[in-house]
Amino acid sequence: QVQLIESGGGLVQAGGSLRLSCAASGRTFRSYGMGWFRQAPGKERDIVAAISWSGGSTYYVDSVKGRFTISRDNAKNTVYLQMNSLKPEDTAVYYCAGTVARTVVGVPSRAAYDYWGQGTQVTVSS
Repeated sequence: QVQLIESGGGLVQAGGSLRLSCAASGRTFRSYGMGWFRQAPGKERDIVAAISWSGGSTYYVDSVKGRFTISRDNAKNTVYLQMNSLKPEDTAVYYCAGTVARTVVGVPSRAAYDYWGQGTQVTVSS
């Protein structure tokens, strides 16, 4: 069992930056693939970025490529999402998620993730 707790959300102006953190409990964290999803009001929860168990492979949705960076520190049981050049359309609740799939293959599916955090609100003002 893995418990995930996100932090780092908030209100920022367009063009600004935020770094989200996801702290995981459990000694098995390092064996899990991790992902960040987001859900805007009235929309589906969609993948933003994903990272393999070792950090060696990553995935980004096209809309955040070059602006967001996912990383992990297995010694600290933490995964991060550095978000730069934020846009109003990035406004959403961001969720951290874990999967027993250790590698990143293709477009990560929401259904593949077994563990979820409670979410953290990111609001980007124009």
